[in-house]
Amino acid sequence: MSNQQPNKNLIARSFGQAAMHYDDVAVLQRQTGDELLDRLLLVTLQPKNILDLGVGTGRNLSLLAKRYPKAQLMAVDIATEMVKQARINYRQDEGLKRWLPISAKPHYLVGDAENLPMADNSVDLVFANLALQWCDPRTSFAEIQRVLRPDGLLMFTSLGPDTLHELRQAWASVDNYPHVNMFYDMHDVGEAMMEAGLAEPVLDTDRYTLTYETSMALMKDLKVLGASNVNSERRRGLTGKQALKTVAESYEQFRNDGLLPATYEVVYGHAWGGQAKQQNIEGEVRISIDQIQGRKA
Repeated sequence: MSNQQPNKNLIARSFGQAAMHYDDVAVLQRQTGDELLDRLLLVTLQPKNILDLGVGTGRNLSLLAKRYPKAQLMAVDIATEMVKQARINYRQDEGLKRWLPISAKPHYLVGDAENLPMADNSVDLVFANLALQWCDPRTSFAEIQRVLRPDGLLMFTSLGPDTLHELRQAWASVDNYPHVNMFYDMHDVGEAMMEAGLAEPVLDTDRYTLTYETSMALMKDLKVLGASNVNSERRRGLTGKQALKTVAESYEQFRNDGLLPATYEVVYGHAWGGQAKQQNIEGEVRISIDQIQGRKA
């Protein structure tokens, strides 16, 4: 596996700054979220506790609540501002849909997929749309396996290494620094799932192409999404106008029908929780869903 680990503090800050305008440009995120929800229709599952991991602005949280009105939802994101935005958006959606059955309000937590603030064997469904690509797969899948009940389900999307290959190639004409985030391929992801003890993992990939008038429009969208370069080996400092001009000129080789393509390789995966696990790590406090709810006997 690649050793280029993304900077988690930078990820949290980037997505926090993106929270207000994220939905304006989150075209791919909506498409993959809808596909994941469609795939859930193929599974006979009535989860009591659902974790929306990498909740973002909360779009899928409202759709999960509609799909599973009796479930207790947990919304977790690494960025504090995203969690706040998810709470605001969920309230707005709830106000427009008063005909929905009354359900428990979601619980909102700031947390990292590599260190989930939740108890062992406490979740029936983990729904993670375009969040796990920012994590070390071995660590994040081990954590997901820890919190999943043995018969619980993980449904996720991630990004593969061919994502934004046009932009990466254009930047290669400027220097050898990584200007575009690098992601793990499907084989590495599958291996990490197996190592974590997740049962019956299934993976497939799909490609999505978004189009832009200019390369600057693409890079602006990436910045609005919070998906700017978070590689630990990225070049520090400001990027000069000449470098951006060179990137724009190089990107022109991909222009087709008057537009510039931006390709995303999306990895779709699901797996079931393995056998019951008990794992106590000294110095760590895990919060069970029952504790957060303050459930009455």
